Amino acid sequence: MDRDELAGWLRLLLTPGIGNTTARRLMAAFGLPTDVFAQSPTRLREVVLPQQAQALQQVPPELETQLDSTLQWLATAGAAPRSLITLGDDRYPAALLAMEDPPLLLYALGRTDLWRPASSRNIAIVGSRNPTPQGEANARQFGKACAQAGLTVVSGLALGVDSAAHLGALEGAAEADDRLATIAVVGTGLDRVYPRRNLALAHRIAQHGLLLSEYPLGTPPLAANFPKRNRLIAGLAQGTLVVEAALQSGSLITARLASEQGKEVFAIPGSIHSAQARGCHALIRQGAKLVETIQDVLDELKLSSTPDSIAAHADAISASGPKDTENPLLTALGYDPVGLDALVARTGIATSQLQVQLLELELDNQVARLPGGLFQRIAHS
Repeated sequence: MDRDELAGWLRLLLTPGIGNTTARRLMAAFGLPTDVFAQSPTRLREVVLPQQAQALQQVPPELETQLDSTLQWLATAGAAPRSLITLGDDRYPAALLAMEDPPLLLYALGRTDLWRPASSRNIAIVGSRNPTPQGEANARQFGKACAQAGLTVVSGLALGVDSAAHLGALEGAAEADDRLATIAVVGTGLDRVYPRRNLALAHRIAQHGLLLSEYPLGTPPLAANFPKRNRLIAGLAQGTLVVEAALQSGSLITARLASEQGKEVFAIPGSIHSAQARGCHALIRQGAKLVETIQDVLDELKLSSTPDSIAAHADAISASGPKDTENPLLTALGYDPVGLDALVARTGIATSQLQVQLLELELDNQVARLPGGLFQRIAHS
């Protein structure tokens, strides 16, 4: 793409009052952005409102700066390839074209050489930014199992469930260099990472997966951008798995968008005492498929997998259940958050001794200490 062509795309993107839907209508009528801007005001008013036609006559003041920074970003050599994918490009995902407002541009950082935009083997994994320890472990375990089954995990690079899902996918696809491990759809420009705590994770994703954004370089983490980008997470995936979510969680937006796009929605149930499980329970009541293992997802999506990966995940789920020979305190804990007084009543162990045992289990990463003086057992894969 030469400078003039890129300038046309960026100008259309930056023009006030011209959203994705209007831009698409303009290109359907006139062709490429450079052709759109070659039209007279009269011709433009045949397709858009008068104020929109007037806006198209004005060059956005930030265009030259954005053009220079984009060209410099594309030309900068780094550990991961950089590219710009425009609407109509062969690499543009067909699934996004079916949406009402597909992005004009997708900024891409990472393994575009492994990206198959027409692939249906993508699964979105989303959930709370503040999950319970068990929720975070579930996200990582399912991310790994999905990658081992040959699926690409799509998420949003947020803290909590998103990060755990990306990490699990990177672990599961560690030995498969010929396919994309995970896709992170972000709500900022690709020249910055938000949250900063995920900088190292973003670098790993760029090396073994792909980071995507519809926002121009330099775009800060604006609150309104994150719910909007959720439609792309849902759009890129054949189904969306919600691991943990409160009733007001943004993950439920992704699930709703997936449902509106005709995609499958899955949810992992949790404790009836956990606020972070209520969003998943609400989805299940609304028709989302209850998920216990990766096989539930594969069956619903009619996808195949290797027997070894399915068996490994089933064994991991089974192994997390109570055993006759396990610590009796773990059995007494169950998997719901529980307070110290309740544990004393269940076990008959003196409070001082119980606190010592809980500390030992906490240091061994078998029990997590929660706010409010609660404890929760952690199931590991």
